Amino acid sequence: METLKIHTEDKEQLKTVKAILKALKVPFEASGESPYDPEFVAKIKESERQAKEGKVKTIKTEDLWK
Repeated sequence: METLKIHTEDKEQLKTVKAILKALKVPFEASGESPYDPEFVAKIKESERQAKEGKVKTIKTEDLWK
């Protein structure tokens, strides 16, 4: 047989996919672990928080080559 990896974006999608697989009697395994380094994820979340707070620096395209 074949193995599929399904990348859900939120808990609702995950719940729906699991329900469909159960209804079709398709066996599946849930690993629950992220493929990303936790330190990297923390940095991304911190950057997102800073962006929401307006702590960003904008560079004009025409200023790139000065």
